Amino acid sequence: MIEFHLDPQSGVATYLQIVRQVKDALRLGTLDVGDQLPTVREVVADLAVNPNTVAKAYRDLEREGLVVARQGRGTFIASTLAPASLQHHAELRQELERWLASAWSAGLDEESIRALVSTTLRESLARRVA
Repeated sequence: MIEFHLDPQSGVATYLQIVRQVKDALRLGTLDVGDQLPTVREVVADLAVNPNTVAKAYRDLEREGLVVARQGRGTFIASTLAPASLQHHAELRQELERWLASAWSAGLDEESIRALVSTTLRESLARRVA
């Protein structure tokens, strides 16, 4: 089961952080069709957020066809975003862990690492499109 984590400094709305975390888990294959999301009540207890915030996130996911709410039973994954093959994820993650260790050793903090990754990704995508 997924465990949500919030970053109050991110500037991203709480419900969008929840949506993003579910989508990330679907892309990485850590959530699959049929898996149950934590109940609204469980998320509220874990994160100390308003129930309406969690409900809004779940409604957005349902509107996108990624989850289905079953009255009295919970919210379940209805669709996946995982690529056909996840075989390279472990190797890529190991490479990323090595890169992160180098970044930490070079003195970069978390925000600098995020900025570097975000900028590099954006520039790489722009080159692919051009």
